[in-house]
Amino acid sequence: MFKKCLLLTFLSLGISSASFADSNDLYIMNWSDYIAPDTIENFEKETGIKVHYSLIDSNEMLEAKLMAGNSGYDIITPSLHVLKRLGDAGLLLELDKNKLPNLQHLDKDKMAKIAQVDKDNTFGIPYMELSTGIGYNERLIKEVMGNDFKVDSWDVFFKPEILSKLNKCGATVLDSPSDMICTALIYLNKDPQSTDKNDYKEAEKLLKTMIQNITYMHSSQYANDLAGGEVCISVGWSGDIQLANQRSQEAGLDAIKYVIPKEGALMGYDMFAIPKDARNVNNAHLFLNYIMRPEVIADISNYVRYANANADATKFVDKEITNNPGIYYPKEMLERMHIVIPPNGIERILTKSWNRVRASAD
Repeated sequence: MFKKCLLLTFLSLGISSASFADSNDLYIMNWSDYIAPDTIENFEKETGIKVHYSLIDSNEMLEAKLMAGNSGYDIITPSLHVLKRLGDAGLLLELDKNKLPNLQHLDKDKMAKIAQVDKDNTFGIPYMELSTGIGYNERLIKEVMGNDFKVDSWDVFFKPEILSKLNKCGATVLDSPSDMICTALIYLNKDPQSTDKNDYKEAEKLLKTMIQNITYMHSSQYANDLAGGEVCISVGWSGDIQLANQRSQEAGLDAIKYVIPKEGALMGYDMFAIPKDARNVNNAHLFLNYIMRPEVIADISNYVRYANANADATKFVDKEITNNPGIYYPKEMLERMHIVIPPNGIERILTKSWNRVRASAD
């Protein structure tokens, strides 16, 4: 009876019975606070597949697991630039688009832009669209800096005379080489995809000065700490900061604001992909197709506060999200945004440089 019900589910999604997987398991690795509370449960109820869900806190951790081999995962969530590198290294499985009829719902312009990196959209589907900006508690900032102080520039992190004061109420940055170093390059008016090693030396010097005046480096903890008033300013991802604001408001605490600094900022996509050594490939395709249902991905956007690349989902996303320029960017803001794919050989420079920055904080 179970297999009959599962087979009917496959057929309803346009997937043939030949795709039926022997295993009833699915192993997913995703970022923290990056899915609606009932998404996994609803999928399990509908399919009878048991999802084993693990968390990562950096692209570097994800990549290391895949490079080591036998990762044990069926679905991973790399950022776009990491997806390209994993695909080029032969570590990802080409998607079987015949098993993904819900691809029809995705925004054609966004898919074309992603295809410039992931040629022909071979290895991944876009999950969430994000940017790297500044989240802050305006009340706490004013207590330290005065009522006239504005958070509209990367100066707040890269000028020691400002950051040393802000750190009195708590200042954090992402523990992410690509985000932090490429952001420093933008601030220095350098190409965030530079191939000049001297540019990275300048960025490293700037970050070593910055790191002396921060509370901590972490890629997930800051959202809860912003919401609870434990810190007052963070370099963070747009959706995390929007979620921090939602939690803070629900608790009757301060509003948490998000800003794209005037110098510009990074934007990109987190992607869903299937490792080459995945054991439950059919179940993985079934999950990807499920995620691309407009109502499903809209529920996730409504919870995590990130934009998605599903054109047919927009009507189901809360207006307060689609009308928020920190999530759905207006045209003039997009001109200041950079999708960065580190050139060949640069990723190692980023990692080594960031390790030296981290070490300088000890």
